[in-house]
Amino acid sequence: PASICGEIHSNKTNMKENINILVIGGSGLIGTKVVNNLRRWGHEAVAASPSSGVNTLTGEGLAQALNGAQVVVDVSNAPSWEDKAVLDFFETSGRNLLAAEAATGVKHHVALSVVGTERLLASGYFRAKMAQEKLIKASTTPYTIVRATQFFEFVGSIAQNATEGATVRLPSVLMQPIASDDVAAALAEVACGEPINGTVEIAGPEQIQQDELVRRFLSATGDARKVITDVQARYYGLEVNDQSLVPGHHPRLGSMNFAEWLSQSTTRRELRKAA
Repeated sequence: PASICGEIHSNKTNMKENINILVIGGSGLIGTKVVNNLRRWGHEAVAASPSSGVNTLTGEGLAQALNGAQVVVDVSNAPSWEDKAVLDFFETSGRNLLAAEAATGVKHHVALSVVGTERLLASGYFRAKMAQEKLIKASTTPYTIVRATQFFEFVGSIAQNATEGATVRLPSVLMQPIASDDVAAALAEVACGEPINGTVEIAGPEQIQQDELVRRFLSATGDARKVITDVQARYYGLEVNDQSLVPGHHPRLGSMNFAEWLSQSTTRRELRKAA
C-alpha cells in the first residue's frame, strides 16, 4: 500500500500537509523515541500521557488531544501488572481510546503489542494484551498491531527476576530480542503508512538463548552474578520453550544486534541503567 509519509516527504514544497499523530504513552521509553522520529520526518507528533493531562483510563483530556489527529499510536502500559489491574487498564483505556477515535474520525490506530501473546496466556499480563488486541480488531477504526519481541533494555530486569542470591537461574530457550530504537523506528514507519487491519511482527536480527543473553549482559556490566542454566526455570513465572518468545515467519527485523547495543553504552554506569 502507498505510504502517507512517502507521499509527503516526496513533496518538499508541501510540508505543511504533514500528518497529525497522537502518541499515547508518548513520554515513555518507546513513545519518546517514536515522537522524536516522527518530528524529525516533519510530522506533527504530540506526546500524550497522564503527566500531560491525557488519561486514557479516566478519559480526561482525550477528546481535546484527539482533535485533528489523523493517526494514533498507542504505546501505553499498565502501571500495575497484577492480573485484575492490568486487565482493567487495557480494557478500560482501550475502550475509551477507540470510542474517542471513532467520534473524531481517526484514520489509523497503531498499537504496540508482544510477540507470542497467544502462547503466553497463563500470564495475566498477556491475557490483558490479548483483550486489548481483540478490542482493536472489533473497533471501526482501521488499525495495525505491531508485535515486538523483548527489548534489549529489559535484559537486566530478566536477570533480576531470576536472581537467587548470587546466581541467576534461567532456561536456555531461544529469544530474538530487539533494540528499543528499532521498535520505535518500526512504529513510526507503520504510523506513516496505510493501516493493514492486521498484525506485523518485529524482532532483532539474531536469535540467542536466554541464559546466554543474560550472561553476556552481566559480563558487560561487570556484574558478578553467575548464570545457571536450568531447564525447569521459568520466564516471569511462565513455562516457555524455543517457540514461545520468537516471531513467526517473515518478521520485520531491526538493524542492531545485541553486541552492537552493548558496545554503544560506553560506560558500565550507562548499561546499569538498563538493569
